[in-house]
Amino acid sequence: MLTKRLTIWVMVAVAMASMTLSNAAAADNAVQELEWTDLVPSGYNPDEILEQYQKQYNIDELPDDDPRLKELVAKLEEVWKSAPVNSALNGKTIKLPGFVVPLETDGQHTSQFLLVPYYGACIHVPPPPANQTVHVTMRDNKGAEIRQLFDTVWVTGVIKTEKLTTDMADAGYTIQATRVEPYE
Repeated sequence: MLTKRLTIWVMVAVAMASMTLSNAAAADNAVQELEWTDLVPSGYNPDEILEQYQKQYNIDELPDDDPRLKELVAKLEEVWKSAPVNSALNGKTIKLPGFVVPLETDGQHTSQFLLVPYYGACIHVPPPPANQTVHVTMRDNKGAEIRQLFDTVWVTGVIKTEKLTTDMADAGYTIQATRVEPYE
């Protein structure tokens, strides 16, 4: 009788521990919906950097042909390339909206693209900072269906804080996408 009770108690304890662990694992794997500001680490303020350069160069007063403007642009490009990432996001399953800049496409599907926060980034205007650029690869070989250049989508997948350089931009994050769907 005691052995049966002990066995039942142990089975219940193991089942409860197993449920607690699986609930914790599910919470870790829960999809976290992000905004672009979530990709910027706490305490990093690019406006302060721009204010510093404004004081140093008096940007608003520089004529377009001033050689200091070229120097300033080079400095700002370096700041953008080295913009810090939010390491707390590394390995999380996330969902992030953005605009698609295809890197590999057959005209209907893309297997690799940059996800950026605003229309025209990387092509019509300079690329965003590295911490605002995400390199996305598709988990399957089919690729994501794209409706047009700069399509707006939701990307779901595991985000990693890995720097990657492409011909279009420097990305501070990568996502292996499990799902890409239209942003409606």
